[in-house]
Amino acid sequence: MRDTEVRSLNRDGILRYSQTVCDGLRDDDDGLRREVLAHAGSRWSLGVIHTLGVYGQLRHAEIGRRMHGVTQRMLTRTLRQLERDGLVLRVDFGEMPPRVEYELSDTGMEMLVRMVPLWTWIVENADRFRKARRAFDKARLEEKS
Repeated sequence: MRDTEVRSLNRDGILRYSQTVCDGLRDDDDGLRREVLAHAGSRWSLGVIHTLGVYGQLRHAEIGRRMHGVTQRMLTRTLRQLERDGLVLRVDFGEMPPRVEYELSDTGMEMLVRMVPLWTWIVENADRFRKARRAFDKARLEEKS
């Protein structure tokens, strides 16, 4: 079902569609769908996908410089996971000293495009999240008093 079709559903239709998708995740015997979905919630995976989407093909160190806070070990691990799932391509130039660069695959670019509406929604609703957090924290403080 396309995004526009989902948005045109009423609440019950959205809930039924959501349940169908969740059932598909539950029925995934080898865990592949859940593991790939984890990229969508991973700070480092999304950072790599965004960085390669914006800057194109980059070396490991260049990716690391553009992603504040990521360690070399975490970046290496994330790149391997993304490469294994076909979201990132590793380009080995076969030179000495070794030169390797990374770029988004077509699948990785599709994921980036699909994440943009979610990021936009988060940015647009940041004030609502802050307000809800303040109200929650205030209520918890009052309960403890």
